[in-house]
Amino acid sequence: MYKGKSLRVERLEGDVAELCFDRENDSVNKFDKQTVDELAEVAKLLGKQTDLKGLLITSGKSVFIVGADITEFGANFERSEEEIANWGLEANKIFSAIEDLPFPSVTAINGIALGGGLEMCLATDYRVMADSAQIGLPETKLGIIPGFGGTVRLPRLIGADNAIEWIAGGAQNDAQTALNVHAVDAVVAPEKLKEAALKLLAAANAGDYDWKARRAQKTGPLMLEGVESMMVFETAKGFVAGKAGKDYPAPMEAINVIQKAATKGRDEALKIEAKGFAKLAKTTVADALIALFLNDQLIKKKAKAAQKASRPVKQAAVLGAGIMGGGIAYQSAAKGTPIIMKDINDAALDLGMKEANKLLSKQVQRGKMTQEKAGKVLGSIRPTLNYGDFGNVDAVVEAVVENPKVKKSVLAEVEASVREDTVIASNTSSISIDALASAVKRPENFLGMHFFNPVHRMPLVEVIRGEKTSEEAISTIVAYATAMGKSAIVVNNCPGFLVNRILFPYFGGFMALVRDGCDFVQADKVMEKFGWPMGPAYLQDVVGMDTSHHVGDVLAEGYPDRMGKEFRSALDVMYENERYGQKNGKGFYRHETDAKGKPKKTPDDAAYKLIAEVQPDGQKDFDEEEIIDRMMLPMIIESARCLEENIVGTPQEADMGLILGVGFPPFRGGALKYADSLGLKTVVEKAEKYAHLGKLYEPTPTMREMAEAGKTYYSK
Repeated sequence: MYKGKSLRVERLEGDVAELCFDRENDSVNKFDKQTVDELAEVAKLLGKQTDLKGLLITSGKSVFIVGADITEFGANFERSEEEIANWGLEANKIFSAIEDLPFPSVTAINGIALGGGLEMCLATDYRVMADSAQIGLPETKLGIIPGFGGTVRLPRLIGADNAIEWIAGGAQNDAQTALNVHAVDAVVAPEKLKEAALKLLAAANAGDYDWKARRAQKTGPLMLEGVESMMVFETAKGFVAGKAGKDYPAPMEAINVIQKAATKGRDEALKIEAKGFAKLAKTTVADALIALFLNDQLIKKKAKAAQKASRPVKQAAVLGAGIMGGGIAYQSAAKGTPIIMKDINDAALDLGMKEANKLLSKQVQRGKMTQEKAGKVLGSIRPTLNYGDFGNVDAVVEAVVENPKVKKSVLAEVEASVREDTVIASNTSSISIDALASAVKRPENFLGMHFFNPVHRMPLVEVIRGEKTSEEAISTIVAYATAMGKSAIVVNNCPGFLVNRILFPYFGGFMALVRDGCDFVQADKVMEKFGWPMGPAYLQDVVGMDTSHHVGDVLAEGYPDRMGKEFRSALDVMYENERYGQKNGKGFYRHETDAKGKPKKTPDDAAYKLIAEVQPDGQKDFDEEEIIDRMMLPMIIESARCLEENIVGTPQEADMGLILGVGFPPFRGGALKYADSLGLKTVVEKAEKYAHLGKLYEPTPTMREMAEAGKTYYSK
């Protein structure tokens, strides 16, 4: 009946039409312009048929439809709010035309149906779902709301309270959950899906199911009385506002849209949805979160390519059994790669095994792992005092103390004990990979693999390319990091690598603020309000003053023009007085645990007295904008330098490094995305205001050229 590049329609026995989504030259189905245009043609074609008794919608892929083509959002969202709303309404006419066909319809959901994919399912009268499939409306995670009728049809099917939970939370839901709330009508084994869907259509035609009543339910007002309506929506607003926070407006807008449309029929309700969608599409939050999604896709795409080019890591090893080594061993074993953990004494090995066991026990307590599985994982970590079994190891992670001499000695030892093709990676946060490579005979098999602490929580791994590192070694470690459940970003060697190199100018801006009289508690409050999970002083306490001091020394030596130590800082006095932060209970703050055992921090008078030593003019108040600019501008400028010097390949990877590595506010998209939102011209003007503070505030010539030309780091 119809054959396009994304859709085809065939007539089946019993006068039923099967509409199959099956994009040419793609492994998944998604709603791009081509698919929407073809769906419009199909809706017209089906509407003209006088002898059809039903419509079955299926997928020719292993998934149903993964959602909208997000790469098309950039150009679409450049339009005005009114134009975006009209675009949404035009698209919705197509879904409504499918919904209004003069015969019953059913969707067979064989795999993932997200966003527009689920909204397609909601347009039919019935849904049959494979027991392995998952459905959801994740748009709020992109800073927007559903735009193809999800806020209209889902509440009318499953109730406003359930719909709010699904839409505001943005989670994927399994088949049983979907059946429990009546989002789907039946759940069957995948091989019985089409048969079950056709049986349901036949039953609807036979009058066993009232498909017209179901359709009236979806196209009429929401069945909620006044008091009940107020209770549902106002309770939800309080709960969602607390969880989402002020920086993520989409979940609250979703509730407002559902509430405003509750008394309307479908077509009026869709107009309200279109306005809400358009309003959010124009926000910087949506711009940043959509970019973040695409950045993540880029990293996954590169990881997939690395897996094809790498040698498989079937057996790993870690050198050093401290907290870091134990964390690496746990992560590797928990994700299915057995690992040998070597140290020089039993006490250290006991510590590493205790760390792994502690993490596994937490997984069991939370119901995320069975005791039996935890036992198997622990059994796949082999502690040892020698290199006896290292001949079978495919990759070794060196995680001994951050000391070049010790590391070089250990690296030379392990290289002599492994195969010639074994890849050796150093988990260092600051020591030059090329300097460490001088200790090995096969530098092509050597590189950096920088984990962030705590290993089991932090998603980023920096893979550092040395001057002589081979592409195969890079691919092998990227693939290994991916197998460990991490996001790997490949960077070139330089002092501080990528993340610390960009983070420490931020700390440098903070230290100069404190020197000039800023209260560290005020700075923390301002930057937490800006969106950081913790302010700069608290972050220093968590990182540890000794660690920060050491990395600061490395960076001062590497970039003396802008990170050299020109004054005695608050960090210096903390370090000199052995106030190391959380690790010994005292830093900028005093660290204790509350009655429930949770960590708590309180400002410490002793810290204020020490800081007074490095505040020649005493304390004074700063406005919020100055605090933000003096900390964020150095971070933006250093990110630009890393990009220009090819330390990192793309703006996307630079920003993802900050978001995944140090908790940069996701709704701002990363330092370079934040620079785009300000406008580079504004960034340069702000930097000139603080030029007297030194080279940290000096934009690069390329930044100035881009500002003059009105260019951005991200293309639309």
